[in-house]
Amino acid sequence: MKKSMEIPDCQYPSGPVLVQPSGSTPKHRLYLSNLDDQKFLRFSIKYLYVFREAVPIDRLRSALSDILVHYYPLAGRLTRVVSGGGSEEGVESEEKLEVDCNGEGAIMAEGFVDISANDFCSRPPNRSWRKLLYRVPDASTFLGVPPLVIQVTHLTCGGMILCTAINHCLCDGIGTSQFLHAWAQATANPLSDPQVMPFHDRTMLKPRKPPQINFSHPEYGADLIGNNSSSSLSLNQFLLSQPLTPISITFSSSHILHLKKQCTPSIKCTSFEMLAVHVWRAWAKSLELPSTLQIKLLFSANVRKKIKPNLPQGFYGNGFVLGCAETPVNQLLASNPYYGIRLIQLAKQSLHDSYVRSVIDLLEEKRSIPDMSASLVISAWSRLGLEELDFGSGKPLHMGPLTSEIYCVFAPVVGDLGAINVVISVPEGVAKRFEHYCIKGFEEREEKSEIEGVNNGERYCEIVV
Repeated sequence: MKKSMEIPDCQYPSGPVLVQPSGSTPKHRLYLSNLDDQKFLRFSIKYLYVFREAVPIDRLRSALSDILVHYYPLAGRLTRVVSGGGSEEGVESEEKLEVDCNGEGAIMAEGFVDISANDFCSRPPNRSWRKLLYRVPDASTFLGVPPLVIQVTHLTCGGMILCTAINHCLCDGIGTSQFLHAWAQATANPLSDPQVMPFHDRTMLKPRKPPQINFSHPEYGADLIGNNSSSSLSLNQFLLSQPLTPISITFSSSHILHLKKQCTPSIKCTSFEMLAVHVWRAWAKSLELPSTLQIKLLFSANVRKKIKPNLPQGFYGNGFVLGCAETPVNQLLASNPYYGIRLIQLAKQSLHDSYVRSVIDLLEEKRSIPDMSASLVISAWSRLGLEELDFGSGKPLHMGPLTSEIYCVFAPVVGDLGAINVVISVPEGVAKRFEHYCIKGFEEREEKSEIEGVNNGERYCEIVV
């Protein structure tokens, strides 16, 4: 088991620069849909990449300036919607946000840290990684942080760490991947146009008039369906009060296949469904939850092709809703994974056009937030192509989240398409139990494979804390 290592402080040779679009861009206010402007999305998606060879900062900056001509809202600023029918004395909305596409620019910082790429990649996530992303001074509120903040950190070996913070109200995971690939392409091939042109408009996701909430929406919780309990509130309070330990567990494709074979009866399922149930069960066991407590698994589900008509190619806004599987603890843990997989599959099947429209209308009426009281939330990054990013010096050695304090992330594993890296933060006192339940049965299987001479050096499960 690898031990956590604090990284040295970053040294900044100069201050950050404001990177503006290299050409003229439209100046207007961009409407954000109710899927964009959810209260629980008011944060930045923070990615961390490690590259063996650095790309000159001037090339990165020039390409970013060029690509911001196409993705100009990322060079704008979030602001509150001003109501009042166009009056100069309009009133700022306390709820609704929009983007002022003013071309002010993205922030890019350049730093240096005394560590090599290999040393960095050999260690697990920890809180000191936050040093690798520039903190905007005097940004006392969410609105004070530009939609796009980037830091390029040079390493002693000649490599670099690239950290990006992209505002979630503007992009979901698919959208951020689309933007990052466009930037990488512009860096590697400066004269090329983006392979996929961004689609900015979100008005096809406007609520109906009047709103029609036709489903119960358990993902948005107790305030809607009245099923909260003191136990779930106590669990939430416990999780919020404890110091958290980040854990990273890499599951190979062989590991996931082995999990699938444990299902009785057998069931056709995706790697996400299988691993989500495995992690959910380990989470519930490690927390030693009351057997009758109703718990939930919330997971992001792409609905670009569920909406009628489908969202256009190049749409980079939030095109996902939360799927929700729920069950009493004892039923999830008493059965084999088959039961949990069916819950997830049924939840996914419910996410049709009518359901998505009902979510949009619900958010118009209630501005609800997801039920986090007794829920594990999983965000799947493993099929977005994030690990394929190439700025011209080769693909990354590592790709993952900068932090994972709220959600469990299923991150890609560079060089192994079928593998998934589970990154999650759990209370310190729970960490060892969670690890135990995640890898239970695999240590014995690996030893048996080595004895039979068929392991070939493959690690079924690598854990770092």
